[in-house]
Amino acid sequence: MFPPLLRQFPTQPTHYIPLLRSCTQLHQIFQIHARLILLGTLNQPTTTTTSPQNPIVILYNSIIRAYNNTTQFDKSLKLYRQMCNSTTARPDKYTYTFVLKACTGKLGFWAGEEVHRRLLEDGLGRDVFIGTGLIDFWCKMGRVERARKVFDEMPERDVVVWNAMIAGLAQGERVGDAVGLFRRMWDEGMVPNSVTLLNVFPAVCRLEDERMCRSIHGFVARRVFRTEVVNGLIDLYSKCGCVDVAWCIFDRMSGRDDVSWGTMMAGYVHNGCFEPVLELFDEMKGERRVINKVSAVSASLAAGELRDLGKGEEIHNFAIQQHIDSDTSVATSIMTMYAKCGELENAKQVFQGLKDRDLVAWSASIAAAVQCDHPDEALCLFRQMLKEKLKPNAVTIISVLPACSERSCLKLGKSVHCYAVKTCVDSVPVVGSALVSMYAKCQSFRYGLVIFHKMSCKDVVVWNSLINGYSQTGHPDQAIQMFHELRSSGMRPDPGTMVGVVPACALSHDLARGMHLHGLIMKSGFESDCHVKNALVDMYAKCGRLSFAELLFNDDEFMKDEVTWNAMIAGYVQNSCSDKAFSTFCKMKLENLKPNVVSVVSVLPAIADLAALRDGMCVHAYTKKMGLDSNTLVCNSFIDMYHKCGHFDYSELYFYEMENRDTISWNAMLSGYAAHGQGDEAITLFTQLTKHNVLVDSVSFLSVLSACRHAGLVDKGKVIFYSMKDKYHLEPKLEHYACMVDLLGRSGLFNETMELIKGMPMEPDGGVWGALLSACRMHSNAEVAEVALEHLVKLEPGNPAHYVGLSNIYAQSGRWLEATGSRLKLGDTGLRKAAGCSWA
Repeated sequence: MFPPLLRQFPTQPTHYIPLLRSCTQLHQIFQIHARLILLGTLNQPTTTTTSPQNPIVILYNSIIRAYNNTTQFDKSLKLYRQMCNSTTARPDKYTYTFVLKACTGKLGFWAGEEVHRRLLEDGLGRDVFIGTGLIDFWCKMGRVERARKVFDEMPERDVVVWNAMIAGLAQGERVGDAVGLFRRMWDEGMVPNSVTLLNVFPAVCRLEDERMCRSIHGFVARRVFRTEVVNGLIDLYSKCGCVDVAWCIFDRMSGRDDVSWGTMMAGYVHNGCFEPVLELFDEMKGERRVINKVSAVSASLAAGELRDLGKGEEIHNFAIQQHIDSDTSVATSIMTMYAKCGELENAKQVFQGLKDRDLVAWSASIAAAVQCDHPDEALCLFRQMLKEKLKPNAVTIISVLPACSERSCLKLGKSVHCYAVKTCVDSVPVVGSALVSMYAKCQSFRYGLVIFHKMSCKDVVVWNSLINGYSQTGHPDQAIQMFHELRSSGMRPDPGTMVGVVPACALSHDLARGMHLHGLIMKSGFESDCHVKNALVDMYAKCGRLSFAELLFNDDEFMKDEVTWNAMIAGYVQNSCSDKAFSTFCKMKLENLKPNVVSVVSVLPAIADLAALRDGMCVHAYTKKMGLDSNTLVCNSFIDMYHKCGHFDYSELYFYEMENRDTISWNAMLSGYAAHGQGDEAITLFTQLTKHNVLVDSVSFLSVLSACRHAGLVDKGKVIFYSMKDKYHLEPKLEHYACMVDLLGRSGLFNETMELIKGMPMEPDGGVWGALLSACRMHSNAEVAEVALEHLVKLEPGNPAHYVGLSNIYAQSGRWLEATGSRLKLGDTGLRKAAGCSWA
């Protein structure tokens, strides 16, 4: 409804000017327009773009302005063009000011070009108001050079002109020029106002110019500014890495508003200080303050990083109470929090509760599924998003590519790549890095290198993608080569580079190179980085230098996370220190850190090695309590642990209760049957495995052949061995041949055994000939034993056990002279048999 003034029906057109200026809705303009037509001010009753009989420029300007206020920019421009064609209602400087705003709002490049040309013809190019509009227009069009030309040609500039130019430079890529212009403004005696400061703050943030930050702070401290400027200072110091100074400003503020709290919390998150964020959240709740969207987002992200599910749920509930949980940014941060806490179902519920799911929400949901190690769920969400006719952007592509690599889904990864090329987002550096990483993890380095070499601007993240890809797929030499190329290119490594290249040294057991990298890390100041230190602990442990790993691990200044403890536990297991591994696992729990899937999977082999059934059952209870017992990796480890502790019945129970069995699950059971001599059960399980369409690998065959060997199932073993190549197209390896040699030899089938060895496509190793020698000892077959020993001496010249074995075979056959000769040969070689001892 209109105010009573309109119902009095003014008769003069100028009386309508205040009403037009107060219009906020389009139907109000239409009502005034109809009244003007009745008054005869306009001669066309159906459109505002007709020339009036008695044109009043101020009236037209008011109508153009009213259209701008209701975002009807096309109608503003049509009315402006009608004025240009009129001989009695020429546009004035106010017309051009309003029309330039319409061009800016519409992002109408050519319309703005036309207006600029015409106002120059009218001699209005140096007007302060019009100049400000032109500067704003050209900056919004991305033509900063033209804006700067308008700025430089203006004879007089007020603070508004300076503000427009500084804002244009700060919003683009020329942030250094924005700061330079701010200094020039000061040098020319123009005093900045609050708008100036708020415009230059983003430029100083992007430059991380602490010196300029302090200079601005000094200027603000000597004057009285609005709260918005002080909030901007908090953000400025936070972005420049001085979060302590930001806190001092916040703590001393007398009129803190909701934005102040949100800015401080966001600053802590930006600097990786998550505990203070949750403390501020609790303080806001205690003071009954309104928590805005920025505060809720920051608190959710902090809870996610700290894996504090309880606090995260509290934040979620508070967001619901404040009715901001339906906001996309808040919902996205809550989804991310649940994902980092491993609660995918909760994340899905938040996503499904959103009424308006935009691209940001879909991308966050996909990323959450990847974060929770559910790549299939992520790919399913991506396909659903495409069905919703939403077009993925760079963030979506970055989110879905890790799911493709996790599932080695190269075909889908290539499809995503094609889409990125079609939409021209493949040139975005982060997308390029994600594509390189995806191809590397799928071991398609050829495609990854093509993208890498095509990239015109390679940042360190792209190099890291290749280095990490080579390390994670077992190509340490290529990873180290890429590291050298990175340094040769003049690019400086960052902590992410070191996290990629240090594991390459661990893979190749290159301790010298690893220590060299450790020195470089210390020189570069990266040693305090938690991820780098974790990589060093893991490298030293895998290279057999546990003392170095322990030295780093026990450093009091080292903020250890779950990965650190997991690396140390795994290091102890790899170096046969099972007792220390379990002790470290227990200490981890005492440090109030929650062991995760990797922790459990790392410690269970130590428990199995110690045959500590009671400890294993305690860990089993812990996994049930924490909801980890449904994880396939954990289940596989428990199957292995229970059978090695002699309770294979528990392994069977666990296996048949599993919902998601993979190849490793079946192999663990086959290995258990083999270890317990249950050959028939192993063959039955192997048959079930093939019927369930589970991928059979070489380990599956090795386990079932070992079971046949222990149970003496020669015929069944032979059928399974020959089916390996004929039916499953898998080439038997040396360990498979060694198993078959042992199986045939134990049954006394030496002719068949020798034929098998002669028909091997590769040279037999010590394992094959050793199995044959053991079989000869069982059957006292000295002739074949001599052949086996002849090869073993060449392959393992430093092993005295072979001579002793042959000597025992001679003795069993009553050939004492040859037995004595074999012992004498052992003495001639300088080798000595280790003396036996008893631990009783």
